[in-house]
Amino acid sequence: MPHIPNFISSQICSVILLTLTPLSVFSPVFAVDSSPATADIRGGYWLSWLAQNFPPSAISTSHFTHLFYAFLEPNNVTFELTITPNDDQWMRNFTSTIHAADPKIKTILSIGGGGSSVPTFSAMAANQTTRSAFIASTISAARSYGFDGVDLDWEFPNSTDDMSHLSSLFKEWRQAIETESSSNPGRPPLGLSAAVSYASSFQWPPRSYPADAITKYVDFISPMCFDYFGKWTPSATGSHAQLFDKTSNFSTSYGVKSWIEAGVPPEKLVMGLPVYGRTWRLKDACQHGIGAPAEGVGPGNDGVMIYSDVLEFNSAKGATVVFDTESVSTYSFAGTTWIGYDGPSSIDVKVKFAKAHGLRGYFFWALGYEKNWTIAETAQNAWMYG
Repeated sequence: MPHIPNFISSQICSVILLTLTPLSVFSPVFAVDSSPATADIRGGYWLSWLAQNFPPSAISTSHFTHLFYAFLEPNNVTFELTITPNDDQWMRNFTSTIHAADPKIKTILSIGGGGSSVPTFSAMAANQTTRSAFIASTISAARSYGFDGVDLDWEFPNSTDDMSHLSSLFKEWRQAIETESSSNPGRPPLGLSAAVSYASSFQWPPRSYPADAITKYVDFISPMCFDYFGKWTPSATGSHAQLFDKTSNFSTSYGVKSWIEAGVPPEKLVMGLPVYGRTWRLKDACQHGIGAPAEGVGPGNDGVMIYSDVLEFNSAKGATVVFDTESVSTYSFAGTTWIGYDGPSSIDVKVKFAKAHGLRGYFFWALGYEKNWTIAETAQNAWMYG
């Protein structure tokens, strides 16, 4: 789950093509019967490398049904998971702390992430022997540390061969999970999920996720509905997690629609929501709307600012905050600094959109990026009572 998305680099060559053709977008409601019994994932990713400052005990568990440990990575030779001393300490702490707080919450071991090696995943998935080693390792680690499921975050399969191998991986992973469970009576099978690109296919090089295998073998997938714009689009501001865009494919509504049209049932989709913003430096402080001329990134970590820092910036600088109803996004500006992010207003509408369209739920990247859980509470209220 990256701050700097690899999927953008693979699609950047097609941006001009995409923006030339107006696209239909979802209407506010969709002809889908949303059942609360099957549409209830309120998830969040916990970052193990920030454990000292934000331990599992700091998570407000009442806002979540699924919590993800990020991340483990496979060895590039054996393809078995690498468990560092830090992971050994914090994985057990994570599961024991969360289950003690609420036994109903599902703890998920997530594998990969935006910083992981794409060639390693490609090599692992390429044949049955290496897939088997990887799968066995994931099941063993999940069981050893008390997780309820495993989650794949491969960013991103880079070819049609990769996508074909991903299909085989999902099938064999599901089979191994069922076999392991059946050989241990009374032990429920591990859950299987995957974080995926916001849309079901990539423009360049052309390739599509294996929708059939996802539908058959994966419990749910989590489209990462953010990072549509950022430092790779330095000349104009952009709403990096916008719900709608009439001029391009870079929107959450387009991504969700593409997954459903590919054949993945809505109840297997969990919408990704960012708890951070992306910043730009305005070319002219008097031009400050979405798409305003810019001269590169603004403050933050390479143009990324977590939500709590956005609020501090807005307060300290007396920034103007705008909720844009057309795109369903929030931005603020002060002087030549411009920040695009999700605030309570946009989160509320997006979560209600997800529920109205029959999606399974939503997840946040990432926990610890806000201080008072306002965003998490807003999303929970929108989902449960909206």
